[in-house]
Amino acid sequence: MMGLLLKWIVPWEFSWVFLASFLLAAVLYWRGSRELRVGFGRRVAFWAGMAIIYLSLHTYLDYYAEHEFFMHRIQQVLLHHLAPLLIVASYPGAALRAGLPLSWRARVLRPAARSWPWRAVDGVLGNPAVATFLFVAFILVWLVPSMQTLAMLDWRIYRFMNWTMLASGFIYWALVLDHRPRPPGRMTPGLRVLSPAVTMTPQILAGAIVTFSKTDLYPIFEICGRAFTFNVLTGQLVGGVIMWVPAAVIESIGALFALRQWLALSRRGRIRREHRVQQRPVARNA
Repeated sequence: MMGLLLKWIVPWEFSWVFLASFLLAAVLYWRGSRELRVGFGRRVAFWAGMAIIYLSLHTYLDYYAEHEFFMHRIQQVLLHHLAPLLIVASYPGAALRAGLPLSWRARVLRPAARSWPWRAVDGVLGNPAVATFLFVAFILVWLVPSMQTLAMLDWRIYRFMNWTMLASGFIYWALVLDHRPRPPGRMTPGLRVLSPAVTMTPQILAGAIVTFSKTDLYPIFEICGRAFTFNVLTGQLVGGVIMWVPAAVIESIGALFALRQWLALSRRGRIRREHRVQQRPVARNA
């Protein structure tokens, strides 16, 4: 039993960069959540998302993702949809900032946030159209058989694929689950609710194409050596269904979270006040 547990805990491919990044985020959140007294539900969401990221990237699950198509689809749904959704829904920004020493916040974090490179990157990646495009594009690009083959044959491309899936998920869900009105939020509350329906449509279509395909679209898994012995098309069908159903369910849950935030803003009158402020100059000019 212990040997089986160690097999799953020990990374398939060890990464100092991932481990250092993971531990840094964990320590900062742990320190900050103690200082700010973050609620229990938000803590559970954050640590559940972190556990999913670690499980997906730094355990033996990564071996199965490299040797079976449907396991790779599970890994990608976890990295691109579920883990970022859980972590963003915990609203960890304040806790992560509070986890830094005060001197670091004053001397490093604030100047960096005001620098033009950061503002340029934030302006581009934080644009709703760009973030939505990247969220969908990275799913479809890495699903192209030739791109999937490149990722499986080169570990650097493989890790880049996983990091792009994770990063695009964080950027997109940060916009959709923003609890502020617009402005300062970059999407209107109504658009945040509708956006997941837009992004899930091409994913459902791609999942349907893979599900009903009668040919092996990803023979690279045969070259790498399949982890299981059942029929190739069966595994491909399961992978297509995973892209189709669980991914759509997770995005629907994200839309419900966004709807809850919209209703909360409406109850507090923040949306109505925004409209009145915009209408007053028009009335005076008339």
